Amino acid sequence: MLVELRLRNVAVIESVTLPLAAGLNVLTGETGAGKSLIVGALGLLLGERAAADRIRTGADRAVVEASFDVRERTAVRAWLDERGIDADDELLILKREVSAAGRSRAWVNGSPVTVGTLRALGSQLIAVHGQHEAQDLLDAAAQRDTLDAFAGALDDARRVAEAHARVLARREARAALEARRQQAEQRADYLRFLVDEIDAAKVQPDEEEALETEHRRLAHAEELRSTADGIVAALQGEHGSVLGRLGGVRRALVQLQRIDPELERVQPAFDSAFYGLEELARELESYGADIESDPVRLRRVDERRALLSGLMRKHGPSLVDVIATADRAREELALVDDIAVAREAAERALREAEHEREAAARALTQKRSQAATRLAEAVTTLLPELGMAEGRFLVQLPALAEPGAHGAEQVRFEVALNAGASPGALERVASGGELARVMLALSTVLARLQAVPTLVFDEVDAGVGGAVAWHVGALMRRVAGHHQVLAISHLAQIAACAHHHVVVRKAQAAGFTTSDTEALSGDARVLELARMLGGDADREVSRAHARELLHRGAAVSETPAMPEGTTRRTQRRGKPG
Repeated sequence: MLVELRLRNVAVIESVTLPLAAGLNVLTGETGAGKSLIVGALGLLLGERAAADRIRTGADRAVVEASFDVRERTAVRAWLDERGIDADDELLILKREVSAAGRSRAWVNGSPVTVGTLRALGSQLIAVHGQHEAQDLLDAAAQRDTLDAFAGALDDARRVAEAHARVLARREARAALEARRQQAEQRADYLRFLVDEIDAAKVQPDEEEALETEHRRLAHAEELRSTADGIVAALQGEHGSVLGRLGGVRRALVQLQRIDPELERVQPAFDSAFYGLEELARELESYGADIESDPVRLRRVDERRALLSGLMRKHGPSLVDVIATADRAREELALVDDIAVAREAAERALREAEHEREAAARALTQKRSQAATRLAEAVTTLLPELGMAEGRFLVQLPALAEPGAHGAEQVRFEVALNAGASPGALERVASGGELARVMLALSTVLARLQAVPTLVFDEVDAGVGGAVAWHVGALMRRVAGHHQVLAISHLAQIAACAHHHVVVRKAQAAGFTTSDTEALSGDARVLELARMLGGDADREVSRAHARELLHRGAAVSETPAMPEGTTRRTQRRGKPG
């Protein structure tokens, strides 16, 4: 439970320490004294967005710190241990600091943590029920989540959502397959023509270069042959040929070597040149003999080149791309040919997913149906105590045409607040004050479900007074039998039901407005109740009235009057849900 809350430089608060105890803690004070600031400070510990405007004028930072008794919170200590955060056996200290520059830092037991970690931890320790939650109660998703929590069906709801996601994914896959099939069928004639065209050409990836070489040879056959023959004649012809003249060079070289044997070293160079030219002459003579003018072959080569060039213009830029285009076209055609098999597989997968979703939705529906009756009866039981004597609370479950992400039905909270009135949606039937009281009744019923040890009720008593205020206080005191409760209230009847009463007072210090808190007991508490009643706290009659309230508040039962979901009233009327 929350043992102590400390605020420093938060809005108008310079420094406040709020001591809390087990049971029902009520926080009172005049309007503007700073009660709402304390709830806002708790919001910082729950990970709400930090803003620099929360810092007291003239201060460089605001600090909120809370101490929790976690001796009985083994799950919280295990959670901390999993994240490597030191956990004392008794006290857990959360701290949040906001600087004037807007930066925020957080600590748990002195260890720095992220705001996300602080938020996750705070949600296990405190739950805040404020006036805004009455408006949240109008939201269909909030109503659905409330019923699922009451039914213990949150895991069932998650399974339905997951099954629905699989249905959508498989429908999308089937639709994509069908779109591809339709597109392929529309292109099928073209694709078949394309494949036949490329296959008929029997394209080879490297033949373009070979055809280019053959084309040049055939187109210049006469020039190639005559040029080769001319070179052969120059090398080994009868008159003045290169090889003939080299014979004279050979004889002169032999003459030199006889005189100077040292020149024998150049003989290999001469021999290499001579024999190389002989080999060149033989190669060119053979080459020239092989060159023939072949107009027919040249025409065929040009036709082949034109065919390939056309294919590359349409499907290229290269022959490799042309072949790849044919392969892709065959794959598309295969989709058309094999679509029956693929479609059956997609339909089978979709049916399986839909069956899984239907089974999950049926299980969720069963739990919701059972819980709807119990929740309606339990809330209806409390409405007379809150000034709605003929009030009925109902949980309607209109079926959907098809299960969706949230199940096979809607969840709708309705009320009938007057005798003979037909049930209607909360936003149509209930006024602001009535809506707040319905929310309080619902919160009271749900309180036992909440694992968090501390519940905060922020002025949920708005719009009530008199005898109804007593019943509101009694409800909070009952909830405090199994939770620590902190209620911010302006009603003396509720404050009189408290186990622990703290007042917030506004004061002036050094020219600045500030707030302070004081735990009240004895005469001090009597005086605060007298003030809240609107009388003169200095008059004995006002103080006597306050003492009477305290006596009556202390006598309020802290246990539910009847078992949840079974009342004399609902037995008389039948099940309202």
